[in-house]
Amino acid sequence: MTKRLLVLMLSLLFVLCLTVHEALACTTFCLRGSGEVLFGRNYDFTIGDALIFVNKRGLSKTATAGDDRNPAKWIAKYGSVTFNQFGRENPTGGMNEMGLVAEQMWLDETEYPKDDTRPTLGTQEWMQYLLDTSATTAEAIKNAEGVRIVSDVKVHYLISDKSGTAAAIEFVKGKMVVHAGNTLAVRTLTNDTYEKSIYYKHTSVKKDTGAGSLDRFTRAAQRTEQFEKQPKSEQEAVDYAFEILGNVTIKDYTRWSIVYDQKRGKIYFRTLRSPQIKTIDIRGLNYSCGAPVKILDIDVKEPGDATSRFIDYTRKANRDLIERSFNGTNFLKDIPAGVRDFFAAYSERFPCTSTQKAAAELPTTDQVLEKYVWAIGGREPVQAQNSRVMKGTITAPSVGGKGTIEIYAKAPNKQLTEDYKNYRAVDGVQYAFTVPAIDENDIPFTINYTEIKINVAIDAKFEKPVAKAPVS
Repeated sequence: MTKRLLVLMLSLLFVLCLTVHEALACTTFCLRGSGEVLFGRNYDFTIGDALIFVNKRGLSKTATAGDDRNPAKWIAKYGSVTFNQFGRENPTGGMNEMGLVAEQMWLDETEYPKDDTRPTLGTQEWMQYLLDTSATTAEAIKNAEGVRIVSDVKVHYLISDKSGTAAAIEFVKGKMVVHAGNTLAVRTLTNDTYEKSIYYKHTSVKKDTGAGSLDRFTRAAQRTEQFEKQPKSEQEAVDYAFEILGNVTIKDYTRWSIVYDQKRGKIYFRTLRSPQIKTIDIRGLNYSCGAPVKILDIDVKEPGDATSRFIDYTRKANRDLIERSFNGTNFLKDIPAGVRDFFAAYSERFPCTSTQKAAAELPTTDQVLEKYVWAIGGREPVQAQNSRVMKGTITAPSVGGKGTIEIYAKAPNKQLTEDYKNYRAVDGVQYAFTVPAIDENDIPFTINYTEIKINVAIDAKFEKPVAKAPVS
């Protein structure tokens, strides 16, 4: 049986399944205000089996769905945590290590672009592709324009990055339609087009108490708007997001609810079978290419921090998930065992070459800066810093480069990460004196600091560099 036939069979059966009106009656929204950035999601479906996957950087991937004459191919730049119901590399949604979130919902009006020269992939692979390759919403939109979805599964998407910049991405009349910025007045999406939903919100005169898409959109949208006007603490913001999700829950049908704290890199979730809230700190996971893929049953029972409860991935666990999900979905029950075996094993073929592995196991330049938000030595002494001087050497063995480095910062980034090495205390704060990284040309380098001082006078000649113009 050829890959093309396998994909066509799976796509057809998904269509038969998802033509049920309530098939993916989901709700999503983005909250932004008072320094908090969160993303909420209810997953409404007929079954609730799923595994949570830790996806690696550096894997070279090829799409399994779509047109196998021109499948999309890419290398994962970022690690991610995703919720997968139909097997590895097929998420219903998730968040990557840069704080980008992508989630999908059913949309009857969806019509994907016609055949062209762009590489192709499936609807769920599309999300994994964006999480693998994009750090921001703007970057995700740009990357989405370079590929084409080939599927009869009709969905649209809400994405958001850790700055709170969001976009609704739909495929209407064969074109990708993006609502963002001024055209995304409310960062909410359910199961009607954004345009239809926002019109209903503005014109409906009845009480929006039903479980239908437009009523759920209106209630979630109103509470999303109210969030911006009410200062919230970290926990209050998370509780507020779960209150919204509770308000739009469909009884006995909402299988799980997720709140992504994009600012802090945390995921909160609960399921119908296990309603206690669990948390995952995505900063505490290993995304290096050579490390084992990790999984967690979404219905894990114990409440609290589940970050350490992930176990090693096995093909059997993936195959068992596919078996349960297919058998529990009426129109997927008849998919042959051979097809299930194929999809259970396919992602294990994705290679990680030595070059990719070396690059993937080191943070990028952006990630080095990004991770300087979190301090091992305690927030108060770090936040008290008003300047910093760091001196040392920099080496790049692969190109024979070496030299000295001096960094003078008037308003220093305030973060440390366990990715670095050789920590020493400087005025009560633990600093890494050895920092491995990789530049924009994929050349690994290491900075070895010999001296770090904080709260010292900085000569006026050391001005902050002019920022690069943002990529549109």
